[in-house]
Amino acid sequence: MIFPLSYIEFLAHFHGDRDFFECHEILEDHWKNTGMEKGSVWVGLIQIAVSFYHYRRGNKRGAIKMLEKALDIVNKKRAELHSLGINYEQLLSMLIRSCQDMQSGAPYSPINLPIQDSELLTVCKERVRLIGFDWGGKEELNDYIINKHIARNRLFTEKHLEKAAIE
Repeated sequence: MIFPLSYIEFLAHFHGDRDFFECHEILEDHWKNTGMEKGSVWVGLIQIAVSFYHYRRGNKRGAIKMLEKALDIVNKKRAELHSLGINYEQLLSMLIRSCQDMQSGAPYSPINLPIQDSELLTVCKERVRLIGFDWGGKEELNDYIINKHIARNRLFTEKHLEKAAIE
C-alpha cells in the first residue's frame, strides 16, 4: 500500500521522539489539504496525539476530553483505520484503557499505535532510526518537547512583530 508521507512522519514522531505536538502539526496540514471533514480519521489521529500531549503535561482534564472526542471518531472509522494499516480493535482497546488511566489519575504512559501493515511498520521504523530515535523507546523528556506550544506561540508572536515593524 501507499501511504501519505505526512502520515509516515506522524507515526515516526508518535513512536520515535514522542513529539505529540509535531504529530498534531503534521496531520493538521494534511487534513487541511484533503478536505477538512470534521469527523475524518485524520482528526481522530490528531486528537489522539493532542490527548497524549496534554496527558504528559499533567493536563488530565484536557487529555480526557480530547481522547473522548478521538474515541468518538475512531468508533466510526474501522475501515479507514484498517486502510491506514492500523488494527482497529487493538487501537480501540488501547484508547479505552488510556482514557480509564487518565480518569483514575494514573501517571502518563505513552502508547504505540497498533500498526498491522508490515511494510508501513518497516518504513516508519526506518524513518525513526534516521531521525535518531528508537521505535517505541524511552522518551527523552525536556521542557521544549513538553511545552512545545509555548515556544511555537512565542515564535509566532516574534515573527508577527518583525513583519509589522518592516511594514
